[in-house]
Amino acid sequence: MDADVIVVGGGPTGVMLASEVRLHGVRVLVLEKDAEPTQVVRALGLHARSIEVLDQRGLLDRFLPLGTQYPLGGFAGIDKPAPDRLDTAHPYVLGIPQPTTERLLVERATELGVEIRRGCELVGLGQDDHGVTVELADGTQLRSRHLVGCDGGRSTVRRLLGVGFPGEPATREWLSGEVEVTAPPEEVAAVVTEVRRTQKGFGVGPSGEGRYRVVVPAERVTEDRSVLPTLEEVRQRLQVVAGTDFGVHSPRWLTRFGDATRLAERYRSGRVFLAGDAAHVHPPTGGQGLNLGLQDAFNLGWKLAAEVNGWAPAGLLDSYHTERHPVGADVLATTRAVAELLSTEPGPRAVRRLVSDLMDLDEVHRFLIEKTTAIGVRYDLGEGHRLVGRRLRDVGLTRGRLYALVHEGRGLLLDQTGRLSVAGWADRVDHVVDASEELDVPAALLRPDGHVAWVGEDQHDLLGHLPTWFGAAAR
Repeated sequence: MDADVIVVGGGPTGVMLASEVRLHGVRVLVLEKDAEPTQVVRALGLHARSIEVLDQRGLLDRFLPLGTQYPLGGFAGIDKPAPDRLDTAHPYVLGIPQPTTERLLVERATELGVEIRRGCELVGLGQDDHGVTVELADGTQLRSRHLVGCDGGRSTVRRLLGVGFPGEPATREWLSGEVEVTAPPEEVAAVVTEVRRTQKGFGVGPSGEGRYRVVVPAERVTEDRSVLPTLEEVRQRLQVVAGTDFGVHSPRWLTRFGDATRLAERYRSGRVFLAGDAAHVHPPTGGQGLNLGLQDAFNLGWKLAAEVNGWAPAGLLDSYHTERHPVGADVLATTRAVAELLSTEPGPRAVRRLVSDLMDLDEVHRFLIEKTTAIGVRYDLGEGHRLVGRRLRDVGLTRGRLYALVHEGRGLLLDQTGRLSVAGWADRVDHVVDASEELDVPAALLRPDGHVAWVGEDQHDLLGHLPTWFGAAAR
């Protein structure tokens, strides 16, 4: 085997996944067809759950100095003060461009020993009972035990698997780019403020180094969005929508994107998995794409490592699809709803006013914030305490804080009774006896992704749950 796991796609989802698998000593190879990292800024920020994910692995301190913290509270561009006491230690959006996120994640993966090969395009794929064989464009063949397609919305892996990608084609399109402008900043700000009164999908704002990021509705949906727009096309659309082109020039990059909504029929096909945009595409409204992909990777990584290392219980790999497919479907539905709320048509504007009024109710506003930030995600792990299936936020302990204890990606029994034991699973689960004023349960068993698998205080009951997520006890 050339690797235990091959990851196709070296974007944030693929590199995050590779690091999660590598944490457990598994050999990981990332194949990326582009020879150089992209400078295209497709995502601009991280939501609370993604920030928590970074914090859980001890990475957040690398990101915070390079980003800007913005307050939570809005939904579909409807600004409201955030509800009190949100269930997270990170109640903000971290504004940080995707190339920076990708660079920091690559640095982390490299430190862990992940091998990343650029300029390697996958063109063929086959699998059998023992592994996966891939063929590259230069004729090279590689072999691994498992493979994950993180290769974007036009995923080659998904196509080769024959996995259906049903949904709706794009009905709207936007042009985007990073450019310089000759118009003074105050003029740009004034025009943008006026246009956005009715055109919520429009924006021109500073992106650093004296440059501006432009987003403007296109005239129509193109047949092939891989054909990049020209600067002249961007100028023409700015004139139509804003009455000025702001003197845009010297583009660093230009791209186009649409509002297609599609969800892979299955996230697993034998030894091959799909994650990130390869599994789901949706309108960019709400900034969900990169975040959803990182959270896919966080769910799958430890499960793949468990399988390779020989302790995964039956059904663990299948739980990736069972847990993440409904989350993807929900995000697609939410982004479509947000896209409608941004419409300038009379019907959606009336609904927008109604949603704005409903957001004055704390319970409604809290529900929407938890949905947007993914801190409200609860996997169906069966009946039990309200925490079961939810991720546990970073709580303070008498000797520190929870997230500082999970950097290695292992399971954790947080025991406030001092009477429990994980004997037989100590190679996979850490046992921490400590107390938290913020946690009103005797003990909680956390999976490596931070989701609560069990709550209680009875040792016999705990022994019934440990094998479900951590396999048979070691002899």
